[in-house]
Amino acid sequence: MSKKLPDEAPGAAPRVRDRIFQTARELFYRQGIRAVGVDAIACEAGTNKMSFYRSFASKDELVAECLRAQVGEFWLRWDAMLAPHAGDARAQIEAVFASAAAKSCSENDCGCPLSNAAVELREAEHPGHEVIREYKRELRRRLRELARETGAADWQVLGDGLLLLLEGSNSTRLTFGGRGSPLSSAPELVRALLAVYAPAGRRKR
Repeated sequence: MSKKLPDEAPGAAPRVRDRIFQTARELFYRQGIRAVGVDAIACEAGTNKMSFYRSFASKDELVAECLRAQVGEFWLRWDAMLAPHAGDARAQIEAVFASAAAKSCSENDCGCPLSNAAVELREAEHPGHEVIREYKRELRRRLRELARETGAADWQVLGDGLLLLLEGSNSTRLTFGGRGSPLSSAPELVRALLAVYAPAGRRKR
């Protein structure tokens, strides 16, 4: 059995790999993926490049891992948002947008990490690309499913409309920020879309 290292003991400080990972997530989100290099990550994490490359094969692989963690956390929040409204797709849709609008009121908010990454990562072969694509496809699928459950006849169109509204309004968080973001109007716009595509009383088909 290998000897347990000091930083693996109960109550010890985070391991070097964990420090690098958490530091990178914060720096990528606040400063941008391209603006942050391996040296900056290692320095901020209190380590060095040698330890970085012992922990991660490359910066690109670290980026992909950070994005996967973000996706996992988002779906946990998604489930928590929908759970109080089980069986009521309209209320679940409204809850998603109400949560997004509330988040836009934070002055520290830097927009959607996945959308930000999609803008920065231009190389098609970058490992983060597939993470982003899978996330966006799943988001579309879930919104379309919620739209179908409202009983909307054109639920595919409604679902895509919700996706466009969520994605578009999220992008304004970077330019407007805080309480001035147009995202704060999204819940009202969602209710208007639902009134057109899924009038109250229409049954699920």
